[in-house]
Amino acid sequence: MKQALLIIDVQPCFNPPAWQVEKISQLALTMHSVATVERHDEAVTPFERQLGWKPAAADEPLVLTDKVFVKHGYLPPPELIDYLKSMSFERVLVCGIQADTCCLAAGFMLFDAGFFPTLLKWLTVGSSLDRSASLGAKLWKHHFGAASVLHNADEFQSCIPHAEAAEAAGDLS
Repeated sequence: MKQALLIIDVQPCFNPPAWQVEKISQLALTMHSVATVERHDEAVTPFERQLGWKPAAADEPLVLTDKVFVKHGYLPPPELIDYLKSMSFERVLVCGIQADTCCLAAGFMLFDAGFFPTLLKWLTVGSSLDRSASLGAKLWKHHFGAASVLHNADEFQSCIPHAEAAEAAGDLS
């Protein structure tokens, strides 16, 4: 199954842990990877007006990827789905910031577009409600099936073809 890595909002304004940036960066080097970056535009999404908070207006991703998509809210932009379809990906591995909100929103969008979304829990943090990402992982399993969450690098290694496993054998855990 042809797969890509989707990195959600790993950017300075969300202050991701250094270990997360490092481990995702290692994985991104081993496969086709894309990222979203959240940028504030109150005319598009009322973060400040409704939530009293806003992301930065000009953040950049902290992980180097093949392509970056700007978003203004929880969902990835439709162009991301179009791009993944044009590249004939089937499975999209998702990691990043807020397993229970932005990552989950991406999962729904991917699922509705016909992809197999898979959360890489060990490379994902949750919202302030649950930084461990356990709530997000439970929601992923409930909505996308038991095989939609990989909890650690060993599970990831065991589900990819052997040639890819050799390439991704760096310390991802």
